[in-house]
Amino acid sequence: MFIDSHCHLDRLKLEAYNGDLDLAVAAAREAGVDKMLCVGIDLEHADQVIHAAEKYPDVFASVGIHPLEKDAAEPDIKTLIKYATHRKVIAIGESGLDYFYSADNKEVQQERFAIHLQAAAQSELPIIVHTRDARDDTLNLIKQHGDLNRAGVLHCFTESLEMAEAAMEMNFMISISGIVTFNNAGELRDVVKAIPLDRLLIETDSPYLAPVPNRGKPNEPKYLPDVARCVAGLKGITVAELAEVTTANFYRLFPKSLR
Repeated sequence: MFIDSHCHLDRLKLEAYNGDLDLAVAAAREAGVDKMLCVGIDLEHADQVIHAAEKYPDVFASVGIHPLEKDAAEPDIKTLIKYATHRKVIAIGESGLDYFYSADNKEVQQERFAIHLQAAAQSELPIIVHTRDARDDTLNLIKQHGDLNRAGVLHCFTESLEMAEAAMEMNFMISISGIVTFNNAGELRDVVKAIPLDRLLIETDSPYLAPVPNRGKPNEPKYLPDVARCVAGLKGITVAELAEVTTANFYRLFPKSLR
């Protein structure tokens, strides 16, 4: 019924499952989460991310370096493209820019992001973008180095409607996480109301940002329906309708997942 378009299965807190990822995946399936995209944040653990996708038929993978991973091995286009040839790797990322938590290394972040954009373009895969307080630079780098035909997604979106509109003009989708359920997320909810349905994805970003009513707990894919209920309410449609449209959007953005 649902697709979690962004989670980190390799980093889930599994105490409730006695350390067994199988049980966490089973709990997600029971909650109606049919498929999950396990997103990489560094190359040191890329094999773990890919292994999760190999182990579970309903899990896909992406490979990249998060902008806040300052000590991660530097990416190169050749290595990213090599990972991208794996049958279960359907995207490059996450990559991007984060000036909110780390504004002291902007140039390094920009160089890394450009490499990821070029690797995605050469691999003919979409890119998963993390962006925070870096609106102009994010959009400009996408224009300079991105493949606007395959484009990508701005994940865990918390920025302005103007940024969302600029990204959508470049064929990007916008993914909404559990933040939308938080009491202080009024501005984000207004943005969600304005985003066309055919550009929306939903995600958990687990193990982070558990949605209400589970805020404060370790997040996991089984909580995705809580995000869906909030977004469906904002859009004035049923949860089933939201599940249908976001699933179709996922397959349109990540066509390799259908192979």
